[in-house]
Amino acid sequence: MPSFRKRSLIPCSASMLFDWHARNGAFERLTPPWTSVEVVERSGGIEDGARLVMRVGVGPVSMQWVAEHRDRIPGQQFCDVQISGPFARWEHVHRFEAVDDNSCYLDDQIDYRLPFGGLGSVFGGPLVQPMLERMFAYRHRVTRADVERHLSYPGPVLRVLITGATGLVGKALGAFLSTGGHTVLRAVRGRAAAPDEVTWDVERGLEASSRLDGLDAVVHLAGENIAGARWTPEVKRRILDSRQVGTRRLCESLARLPQPPKVLVAASAIGIYGNRGAELVDERSPRGEGFLSDVCVAWEAATEPAREVGIRTVNLRTGVVLSAADGALKKMLPPFLVGVGGRLGDGRQFMSWISLDDLLGAVLHVLRREDIEGPVNAVAPNPVSNAEFTKTLGHVLSRPTFFAVPAAAARLAFGEMADEMLLASTRVAPTRLEETNFAFGQEDLEDALRHTLGR
Repeated sequence: MPSFRKRSLIPCSASMLFDWHARNGAFERLTPPWTSVEVVERSGGIEDGARLVMRVGVGPVSMQWVAEHRDRIPGQQFCDVQISGPFARWEHVHRFEAVDDNSCYLDDQIDYRLPFGGLGSVFGGPLVQPMLERMFAYRHRVTRADVERHLSYPGPVLRVLITGATGLVGKALGAFLSTGGHTVLRAVRGRAAAPDEVTWDVERGLEASSRLDGLDAVVHLAGENIAGARWTPEVKRRILDSRQVGTRRLCESLARLPQPPKVLVAASAIGIYGNRGAELVDERSPRGEGFLSDVCVAWEAATEPAREVGIRTVNLRTGVVLSAADGALKKMLPPFLVGVGGRLGDGRQFMSWISLDDLLGAVLHVLRREDIEGPVNAVAPNPVSNAEFTKTLGHVLSRPTFFAVPAAAARLAFGEMADEMLLASTRVAPTRLEETNFAFGQEDLEDALRHTLGR
């Protein structure tokens, strides 16, 4: 029977690593962003008998995979076994082998058998081992990096409320903080049903709830999708209101709490700097011009009710977040994968980006660093031109990038959005993060793309 094994040294105790895997969010953190996996149902955690039901994409089709946990030995191992799914047999043992008090081996051992007997082995066998190598290289990188991040920021466990918790960043942040041992609450629209949910509304703010007692921090990520539709006057109004009104109502709710949280991390964007050509801008630079700049200025001003009651407020000005799971990169991939990707306009416009994992680390950094407040640029230290980004993505995917989208065609397709989002040049430095010694994990664009794409 075929088997696969991946073994890595992790700089923490075996018990800490076991606990990391046992917490909510571990499965989400370990799921590669290029895969199609949806959790349908889960019962329990990793205790014996707990089950996880997933919808998994296998080529052009999707199928259900039911896994059951067994053979749990606290601090040492647990096992998941396929009850039904794409394999004829699948048994995955997760082992945590202590080296000393500060290091251990993460050892993943998988025994499997493909369906359709010998025919399945002949046609599917050569595909499975490379797939597992790619997947577990990613899983072990994330595990090590997350553990090192959390060890770098010691302190009491935080109780954190996240708005926009179902978006790309919100989902990943919830999983990242939970596996680090923090307590995460999610602000949801409609009635809160789960123990970790709190009701909120853009127009009315947070609903009074005992679940808000003892809140240490709020990370506010909610807002209308800026690139979700062509910018009609109505769409622009919704984009502005979702940020200006929603943020102000949230901050007013926090200010009314008997014990307001110590810190608010409120999303903003580097769109505040406008189209600046090759000029390098940072947090000290003046605002730019245009609709996005107007939105960001109003967005940040709406946090004033929190500042007025002494809540330390950080306006996290985020660049293009790179993840194959969703967002800008996922939308770019289809034309690049079929070999028709290319630069936009003349390709000279600068693109300031950040990997999803570094963005999560930046949030933890500003939560823990009490000396940080006001605007903080959440971008990697190496912005690139659109032409350089295009060339690098094509290289990582092993695809040509000869094609180009003329500026006029972009304007015809996207209207005003093209000039402010696709053709505008914003070259941004993460000065505040660097001044406070934030350690980027992925400063190089090619490294970041290879990580999220598994290439």
